[in-house]
Amino acid sequence: MHTWYEKSVFYHMYPLGMTGAPKHNDSQEITHRFEELNKWIPHIKALGCTAVYIGPLFESSSHGYDTRDYKMTDRRLGDNDDFVQFVNLCHEDGIKVVVDGVFNHTGREFFAFRDIQDRKWDSPYKDWYKGINFDWQSPMGDPFGYEAWHGISDLPALNLQNPAVKEYLFNVIRFWIDTFDIDGIRLDCANVLDFQFMKEMRAATSAMKDNFWLMGEVIHGEYSRWVNPDMLHSVTNYELHKSLYSGYNDHNYFEIAHNVRRLEAVGRSLYTFVDNHDEDRIASKLTLSDHLFPVYLLLFTLPGIPSVYYGGEWAIPGKRTSTCDDMLRPAIHPDEFEKLHCDLTEQIGKLAGIHQTHEAFHNGIYKELLLTNRQYAFSRTGDEETVITAVNNDEAECSLSIPVSGSFSEALELMSGKAFPIEEGRINTVLKACSGQIFQLLQPQEE
Repeated sequence: MHTWYEKSVFYHMYPLGMTGAPKHNDSQEITHRFEELNKWIPHIKALGCTAVYIGPLFESSSHGYDTRDYKMTDRRLGDNDDFVQFVNLCHEDGIKVVVDGVFNHTGREFFAFRDIQDRKWDSPYKDWYKGINFDWQSPMGDPFGYEAWHGISDLPALNLQNPAVKEYLFNVIRFWIDTFDIDGIRLDCANVLDFQFMKEMRAATSAMKDNFWLMGEVIHGEYSRWVNPDMLHSVTNYELHKSLYSGYNDHNYFEIAHNVRRLEAVGRSLYTFVDNHDEDRIASKLTLSDHLFPVYLLLFTLPGIPSVYYGGEWAIPGKRTSTCDDMLRPAIHPDEFEKLHCDLTEQIGKLAGIHQTHEAFHNGIYKELLLTNRQYAFSRTGDEETVITAVNNDEAECSLSIPVSGSFSEALELMSGKAFPIEEGRINTVLKACSGQIFQLLQPQEE
């Protein structure tokens, strides 16, 4: 049996952006924007997604990653009861909920940091942060220095080797599970989190809720250092993300195939995506818009747990600038869904359904079958079936002869429903320009 997360198709929500919430959390008033977020749930279900990763969510000073209070829903979105209702509505529709865990750093308005500002060396929290030094002032004018994430003074770094900090954060997670019934956490900045902290978190959360999922944000490095039985279940597959758009822009499937082969040991459990809240949108990264569909086809059929970033299903463009990410995180009201609906929306919905239905995509073994710069075919084999994907990045159609192992009689193309004979151990097909096909191999019917 596969776990819920191995079978999932994720929908990535950035709530402060998608609701058009204020950039700074200056008001004392609570604004119930979850009423708007709740209206996304039927759309997410209709798209074929079975899990959401939503965040940042908790009370912060500005962008959501400068936490003020881990136990309070950001007042720009609503209150804790609003988030309880959101999770309940998701669960009623069979959708799991994963939230952002920002545990590497806090904001300057977090209670422990405020206490050090007030009481200095007499504060019981002076060892909660890295590099606290009362011999010099911080750039923000504090009577002490401290280590900040990437040198950003608004984000003082927590000392995750301190048992009191670990105990506090694990109690926060227990609070989230008990109060909101969340199903997992995406760990912000997991690439710099203390490894022992993550190991203890794995052990603690496994005892809190069955199949509780831990996924880490990791950009560079050997993913197996984080993804293993002692630490995290998954990390963000930035390597595949990069190879997907550059492989298409350069008409170079070798880059994608090399990346998949290199990651085969851990690739099936990685969180895969073509864009997110920190990256230019795939519709803006691709040189040819016709490549959008085959890129998503690979996202849903290559090893990994696929995720769609909100707006991606409508091919929304967006590029960050050196000072602003706003274009990556636009406000979209549910009233706009019908107007935004396009061919890609339908295609992604179909791909999500295929991914859900066919267990070969849930941890199925990958095998490369055909590879040139402009054509690529591979199989995924699970316990019950083998499925073959074939893609063409050329602007002209091509004929492919794909080798098939085993005693299969025909192949059902899952996007069109058309049957193809398997003759002399091969599927012979014609791929249109900038397109792809997915074949389920069928055994001969018994007479």
